[in-house]
Amino acid sequence: MREIVLDTETTGFEPEQGDRIVEIGAVELFNHLPTGRTYHQYINPERGMPQEAFQVHGLGDDFLRDKPVFARIVDDFLAFLGTDFKLVIHNAAFDVKFLNAELRWCNRPALPAGCALDTLDIARKKFPGSPASLDALCRRFGIDNSSRTLHGALLDSEILAEVYLELIGGKQPDLVLAPVSTGRSAGEAEGDWRPTRRPTPLPPRLTEDEKAAHAAFVAKLGQSALWTRT
Repeated sequence: MREIVLDTETTGFEPEQGDRIVEIGAVELFNHLPTGRTYHQYINPERGMPQEAFQVHGLGDDFLRDKPVFARIVDDFLAFLGTDFKLVIHNAAFDVKFLNAELRWCNRPALPAGCALDTLDIARKKFPGSPASLDALCRRFGIDNSSRTLHGALLDSEILAEVYLELIGGKQPDLVLAPVSTGRSAGEAEGDWRPTRRPTPLPPRLTEDEKAAHAAFVAKLGQSALWTRT
């Protein structure tokens, strides 16, 4: 199962009032495991960045002026999504609304209905009455979000991927991403390790009847059989 954990940053709250997407970040999961594939793109919104949005995202007009407009990156974005995917988004209705508006302005089909799983809705159902923001869920699950001083789409997607796996009770992200132990001692180089003989041999698993049946079978093959050669 392929899932795309996605986040957008925008100039405001309503695309129909002229607000646009300024950043998209996405992380690919397959069977709830990160594949290492990500998508990240800053976008020129073709309008001024409101001061309140600048304070949240840290993305100003000067920074965004030389970035591509959405129509220039839409093909790469859709190629990353592919045809077989499920979006995982915190407050999915907001991001899908903006993505569909941008796609419509590019004369592209809207995202399929029901394409997004909303982690905000999952959190509210799982922890009714408790704060369900991304920061609150990081505190609940002990996920380090100390680098989240400003909202950033790719960073938020990476954090949301960890939160999502906790919400669904899947594999712990630290178990997925931590180096696999090979039994080497600390300081032992990769090429120095060699397998050692088992200190205590495993007991035989063949029964006496099985040994006798095998011997009888080999005897029927005659003296030229491979098992009788020395």
